[in-house]
Amino acid sequence: MASASSSSPPTLCRERIAKIERKTERIECIFGNGSAILISPVLAAHVSVGDEIAFPLATPGAHTGTELYVGKASSASIPRDIYQVSIGYASQPRQDKRGEYLVSAKVLNGQLGISSIQIGSEALRDYFYVADRQGKWGRQRTLYQVLQATPSGSPAELRLAFKLRDLEVRASTAPKTECRALERAFNMLAQEELRACYDGLLKDSAAPAVFPYGGFGSILVVGERLRKGDAFVTKRILAFLPEQRHRHFRAPLRLCDFYNDRALYRDLGRKLEVCLDPGVLPLVWDATWNQWKHLLGAKAELKATFVQSGKYRRHDGQWELVNWETALPSRVEVKLPADIHSQIERARRAFHRFGQYSDALERILAYIAKAPIEKRELEHICGTLGIPGDFDVAQITWKPDYDPFFYQQLSRRARTFYLFRDEYIFDLERGVIIETPELGHATYVFAKPRSMTVFLADYARTTKEDILDNRSNVAERLGYLGRVVHGAHPRGWLKKIKAHVGESPDFAQL
Repeated sequence: MASASSSSPPTLCRERIAKIERKTERIECIFGNGSAILISPVLAAHVSVGDEIAFPLATPGAHTGTELYVGKASSASIPRDIYQVSIGYASQPRQDKRGEYLVSAKVLNGQLGISSIQIGSEALRDYFYVADRQGKWGRQRTLYQVLQATPSGSPAELRLAFKLRDLEVRASTAPKTECRALERAFNMLAQEELRACYDGLLKDSAAPAVFPYGGFGSILVVGERLRKGDAFVTKRILAFLPEQRHRHFRAPLRLCDFYNDRALYRDLGRKLEVCLDPGVLPLVWDATWNQWKHLLGAKAELKATFVQSGKYRRHDGQWELVNWETALPSRVEVKLPADIHSQIERARRAFHRFGQYSDALERILAYIAKAPIEKRELEHICGTLGIPGDFDVAQITWKPDYDPFFYQQLSRRARTFYLFRDEYIFDLERGVIIETPELGHATYVFAKPRSMTVFLADYARTTKEDILDNRSNVAERLGYLGRVVHGAHPRGWLKKIKAHVGESPDFAQL
């Protein structure tokens, strides 16, 4: 973009369009002073010679955004200025003084003096909740008709309808707009909140409309700037491009909340949310899975396109914005491990054993609350209490939110381990590691003691707080080396653990 002279502050350009040139691969707006900028075809369709364009000039080290304001040359009474900018969170619908519903979207890195965009429900409805963005609401096909699905269809039935229609559309000579309308219809109806909003609009076209996935992206709108200047009132949305990225990772099924017709995967570490239906997660489940899912160590291979989203949550008496990434339902792929059904059966059987042998397990919990007990001794105690020999004693204190990765990496390196209170004490060749099988806890690392018996007796008389403060030199006596936080990247945790215990890194694994 060429710079343009202006009497405005040096960081802004404000010029009138003298000419618009449409070349093979680009569209240029040429100003009266000869400078020019490139614009998108969508924007070019709504600007004319004589319009005034204002935009911030790039400066070294400054954030370069896409903010641009077009003041129309026409004196028509209908407001039709154009504003392009990146937005953040879009609020939930609220009523204004006239009783009309609107949402407020925060302007990000704005330099033209506008801090928010006000978007009415009608503008949201006619852009996001329609099959044809050029048609009137009353003459639209419903999104259900686009999918050729019934309004009462389950999430799995909607996905099946989407897949069938997608095959039909791609095999035909249908225009690209039909492909986009089909994907948009599925992404709106496959998300529970958006489907409820759409069903409400079908009953009452003036009902409040929510901004899908909470905003976050680049938006191009038509409307007018308020007199006081810090807000832009939208009459029509011309284009919206959400912030998005593709992710490919292994997703622990224990992080799913299972409902009768869908499962919701939520990863607190990565701040990810994926809605799964039986059409993409080929399992037969129900809500009872939530009772024993923490015993399921299986991970699914998940590929998806995520859009940035956000919601306000109340924390410590104040509302704060929590940013998440939400997967687009149309772009989710799941691959399950080959032995998934045997893993499910083992987890379900282990859960039933907890109920069947609850009295015996309560006695074991009382034992390990007093002193550390080694794994083989615990297995012997389980046998005397009538618990089958294939019962995994590690599950006794295992919490639902614990990632099996940490336990698996430590147990494969340990000569043996002990259960004490709600912790595991791993006896490694070159050290001792204390691990709590629960989300939010760090791993404590100690040097190899001369006597494991003495170490266990000393550790049983102290607390983590005593160790961190080195009260009575307890940290020195135990050989405390440090603590490693689990974090969102388990491989980084493993690398630090190996460094503490003097193990050479396996770079192929890391």
